[in-house]
Amino acid sequence: MKGPISQFIEKHYLHFNSASLVDAAKEYEQQLANGSKMLVSMAGAMSTAEIGKIFAEIIRQDKVQIISCTGANLEEDIMNLVAHSHYERVPNYRDLTPEDEWALLERGLNRVTDTCIPEHEAFRRLQKHIYKIWKDADDKGERYFPHEFMYKMLLSGVLEEYYEIDLKDSWMYAAAEKNLPIIVPGWEDSTMGNIFASYVIKGDLKASTMKSGIEYMTFLADWYSKNSQNGIGFFQIGGGIAGDFPICVVPMLYQDMEMHDVPFWSYFCQISDSTTSYGSYSGAVPNEKITWGKLDIKTPKFIIESDATIVAPLIFAYLLDL
Repeated sequence: MKGPISQFIEKHYLHFNSASLVDAAKEYEQQLANGSKMLVSMAGAMSTAEIGKIFAEIIRQDKVQIISCTGANLEEDIMNLVAHSHYERVPNYRDLTPEDEWALLERGLNRVTDTCIPEHEAFRRLQKHIYKIWKDADDKGERYFPHEFMYKMLLSGVLEEYYEIDLKDSWMYAAAEKNLPIIVPGWEDSTMGNIFASYVIKGDLKASTMKSGIEYMTFLADWYSKNSQNGIGFFQIGGGIAGDFPICVVPMLYQDMEMHDVPFWSYFCQISDSTTSYGSYSGAVPNEKITWGKLDIKTPKFIIESDATIVAPLIFAYLLDL
């Protein structure tokens, strides 16, 4: 039985973007009931927005089978886990002057909209431990994906002394426990990616120790081929590479690999405040994806034009019967 949040949504979210939210949530639920799997892609700063408070439970309850996220989202969930009390909120961020911003930098605070991530307690705390894991693999001639290194760090217990939030609110820890597949396109532009590159430049690590984006695509191609018998849905939070990269696996398999029995994505929903405009992929209507061989004519398609930090928790709450 649906809980009070879901009942409120069904009663009051009847038109426009709110109705799209309900329709998308119900179809997501139906996809799972039909035996389809679901990919969730996360762009933006959803981890710093503490999406883990509800997304971790989505993972635990098997309502997502694979994730695509930016390198920032991969690392920032763990940063929040180990440095939460050192974060600072800046509710008047719109009023900051360049001098105010510089003062934050000098205090070691990196601002993400209204939230500042502490340099020493977050970035450098992770760096100390992840470097040892990178170096151990490098010395042994082993290679792993970025998310696999993060899983190793989380499951090793080396961060336990720093935990500052309830572990159940970390979506990365929930994913690590399940060894959930994650795709992290463009990981190199994240903070940990920059740090890894610095060690390569200094000669401390080999670039080949970190598996590449091409290897992520080949991994995803294999996973999609093996898991798409009953369909795979695509739930996209935000725009950018986190969504653009994985959705292309279908036309690649069909057109470039000539695997003509590969099904299209069975569901598509995007939460985005990007308005439709000339040449914008994030702002393109879903039907444009038909011409690229990603979606079928009959694929259920939804666009919810709103703030993902508002919409995603509501849809996840509906899926969890809250």
